[in-house]
Amino acid sequence: MKIIIAEDEQRAREGLSKLLQTIPGDYELIAQAANGQSALEMIMRLKPDVVITDIKMPFMDGLALIQAVRAQQLSAEFVVISAYADFELARQSISLGVAEYILKPVTREDMERTLRRLRQRSGGGGYSAEQTLNLRRQYPDAHPFILRALDMVQNCYAGKINQRELAEGLGISPEYFSYLFSKNIGETFSSFLRTYRIKQAQRLYREGSCDRKDVPYAVGFSDAKYFSQVFRKVTGKSPTEYLYECQKD
Repeated sequence: MKIIIAEDEQRAREGLSKLLQTIPGDYELIAQAANGQSALEMIMRLKPDVVITDIKMPFMDGLALIQAVRAQQLSAEFVVISAYADFELARQSISLGVAEYILKPVTREDMERTLRRLRQRSGGGGYSAEQTLNLRRQYPDAHPFILRALDMVQNCYAGKINQRELAEGLGISPEYFSYLFSKNIGETFSSFLRTYRIKQAQRLYREGSCDRKDVPYAVGFSDAKYFSQVFRKVTGKSPTEYLYECQKD
């Protein structure tokens, strides 16, 4: 997997480079850029699989860089890193098809988990724009706020999603968001998110594209025991029982 880093701060750029060297796997850092314009030239010439980019950069910021690459119809996956816990930035990133949005400081665990997910997606586990549209078609009459929330779930289910922060990012109160979601979707947001994550876990088990012990963490759970409890509640089976059925088929 060929990787380019776009980061204007030299220390941060060097830190990311060293971080990548500690992660096992066929990850190759092929270039580093100190601004968006240089990054665009490198991306067009070297055609990386993954671009790790900061948002705030001179000449061309991270979002403009992504737009420029998309305009060239290049297939690079983007990982956005930012010092800002800004919902609007996250929303814009998602609208541009960004694979991951990571807050600084980036830890080894953050990067390893992100690269593992990208590896899984490259094997067919990702979500295309068409699939996002299909999810929206399930709720054609949903309120625009709820459609945006569903986009966030679909793109960020593997990370931390806070209902209160999501509501505030949409510019509405948590109480009104809860009311709208239940009215439009027919269940609470937390219930929908849990079920959605378990469905993604079932997909990973079926595909065999993720090590069994990593599945809970790949779909947004931080506790494997709790994941097993929720999995049984949603599917009526334990993860082990479900895996056994998949192997029989």
